[in-house]
Amino acid sequence: MRIARFSIDGNVAFGAVEGDRPDELVLDIIKGIPFADFELSGTKVPLSKVRLLPPVLPNKVVAFGRNYAEHARELGNDVPDAPFAFFKPSTSVIGPGDEIQYPSFTEDLHHEAELAVVIGRMCREVPRERVKDVIFGFTCANDITARDVQKREKQWARAKGFDTSCPLGPWVETGLDVETASDLTIQLTVNGEQRQLGRTSEMIHSIEDLIVNISEAMTLLPGDVILTGTPAGVGALNVGDEVAVTIEGIGTLTNKVVKRG
Repeated sequence: MRIARFSIDGNVAFGAVEGDRPDELVLDIIKGIPFADFELSGTKVPLSKVRLLPPVLPNKVVAFGRNYAEHARELGNDVPDAPFAFFKPSTSVIGPGDEIQYPSFTEDLHHEAELAVVIGRMCREVPRERVKDVIFGFTCANDITARDVQKREKQWARAKGFDTSCPLGPWVETGLDVETASDLTIQLTVNGEQRQLGRTSEMIHSIEDLIVNISEAMTLLPGDVILTGTPAGVGALNVGDEVAVTIEGIGTLTNKVVKRG
């Protein structure tokens, strides 16, 4: 099931996305929230009549760096022996169609297409065999990065945590199991030109590795998001660019870059 979060007539709701053709998609509005038992209301609205929002509002976004060997090498970095994490604040999250605002403090803004894991229940110290039980679903992400700031500053808070630096969407796909999600095509285009192309099977540390690693240290809450790293091909974005992340079996997340006003 594809679960979207949307706004219509000033109201915010979750809905199940139905249909196959983009011009015929509809939302069956969910009674309640999708992280608990819920029912479909039967009230349906065309997707074209709503504004899609970030599919979740995470308490935290935990991102893992250098989890694809070719990406680590393209930036001149060593391949890590163990997962290492950083955070993107909730204020960095935007949804499909929202604008990525080019910050005034960088001259080298980069795209990074990523598979995002959405946590479905409160959990801590998750054993490997239970990882599948704490995952709600998967969505597309773009880890927008001020590359020059990242190189200049030891901490990545400003380089990767600025407002609008974490596009998520277009919805959460709950029908994928961990095994399937671990071998999907992931690609990114800028203005229709392909920049990144890889498979999630190229991850150094698996989805299970990442969730076991971070849950050893902290409690994960429903709606929290885990970013799993980016394949090679990262590069510059400019004002006016349209950037799209497409992940097999999930969908396409599209955003435009604008100058921060």
